[in-house]
Amino acid sequence: MNQNLQELVIDALEGVKAKDIVTLDVSGLSDVMDTMIVASGTSNRHVKALSDNVTHEAKAAGFQPLGVEGADRAEWVLVDLGDVVVHIMLPATRAFYDLEKLWSMRPDDAQKEQS
Repeated sequence: MNQNLQELVIDALEGVKAKDIVTLDVSGLSDVMDTMIVASGTSNRHVKALSDNVTHEAKAAGFQPLGVEGADRAEWVLVDLGDVVVHIMLPATRAFYDLEKLWSMRPDDAQKEQS
């Protein structure tokens, strides 16, 4: 089911022309989710449209979002679909928080960086 949900999210993002879609397997790092999908929008309006499409397509397929955060400002919108969490951001916000690097690090990587 998780794979189907991932594909649905990616299709929904691609359908509204999301930029730089990245899928991260975080199952070994989090008990809350298995997959994180990160994508960029070109403007606040685009970020909002992307999150709206992901939410709409998920509901149409029978997946009820657990929550949507940040849609009011649309600089960074989080769509929580349970096992899959989607982060849609403006490029500057995405570069600043660098979630891909943060969630790709393993505990032994963090110790190496501190040395």
